[in-house]
Amino acid sequence: MTLLISNEDAEQILSITDCIDALEQMYGELADSRAVSGHRSDMVTETAHESGTYSLKMMGGVIPKFEVGAVRINSDLLGYPESGGIKRRVKIPAAPGDRWVGLVLLFSTRTGEPLAIFPDGVVQHMRVAGTSALGVKYMARENAKTVALLGAGWQAAAQIPAMAAVRNIEEFRVYGPTPERREKLCVEMEQKTGIKMRPMSDPQSAVKDADIVLCATNSMTTVFYKEWLEPGMHVGAIRNVEIEAAAINAADRVAIHDPSGLTSGYVLRTKGMALGDGKKQSADDPALKHLADAPILADLVSGNVQGRTNETEISQFLNYQGLGIQFAAAGWALYQKAKEHGRGRDLPTDWFTEDVIP
Repeated sequence: MTLLISNEDAEQILSITDCIDALEQMYGELADSRAVSGHRSDMVTETAHESGTYSLKMMGGVIPKFEVGAVRINSDLLGYPESGGIKRRVKIPAAPGDRWVGLVLLFSTRTGEPLAIFPDGVVQHMRVAGTSALGVKYMARENAKTVALLGAGWQAAAQIPAMAAVRNIEEFRVYGPTPERREKLCVEMEQKTGIKMRPMSDPQSAVKDADIVLCATNSMTTVFYKEWLEPGMHVGAIRNVEIEAAAINAADRVAIHDPSGLTSGYVLRTKGMALGDGKKQSADDPALKHLADAPILADLVSGNVQGRTNETEISQFLNYQGLGIQFAAAGWALYQKAKEHGRGRDLPTDWFTEDVIP
């Protein structure tokens, strides 16, 4: 049988520690070339929808240790509104019922059969935050206790339990341009985690004296600047432009997620289609060309590269762009938990296999 797993199932049975552990094992396998992460492909075209931009995204990976391979597929309508004076990239819930479309297919490397099908929403949140958490685990000071969180949306919310899983965090200072949103996030997450949450009225105040700074926004412009850096600070980002180029170059140690996230070479467009996201900072700024040779997260996890040598170094982890293999790792963890807890819905595997050679 093939298991159909819902976002509700994933939210209830998959913990952030489960996800981080699976990702950490996966990066170890990736470092020694015992696993494969496939190339991402974004096909961007016109659409009759008022947004004007459609994107079909595909990515995948295989982890022999877990005996799984996975493919993630997103069918997205994209918009680029301004909020708080900042241009942002948003996915529009245009499917019936105001819903989004993102699916993960998990396959067995032993038989080739589909093991599970599940929406990518909850797993997507966890794999982004879990990857940032691994950057903190291997690069931030062991005694880091305060986190400045720049962002108050779903990406930012996911970072909070992930950071608490790898460091003994005593306080989060949260800044987002919309007061109601940052205050709501603080109330909800303090109740959920028991960790002190402070809504901040400006980003520089949030960052001052913080041990860790995490940029988790959908902004298409810079949100963290060089003059905000302090000795011993660790800074993380999930989008290419969030950290000012000068701030990246001022850090003592910088690690990247993967070189594939530094350019937009994976985006294929029909004639005349503008790339709404614009050019990537790391590809467009000659001063950042060196990032292509920076250590990657797999190097840190495997111990091939040291993340920090003293308490005063400024470290940065640039969590640019997801990898398809992350969905194989997180999907494997989710599948194990679903089987353990008896969650999900069984579907006949015959529906997804065939007796005609393809």
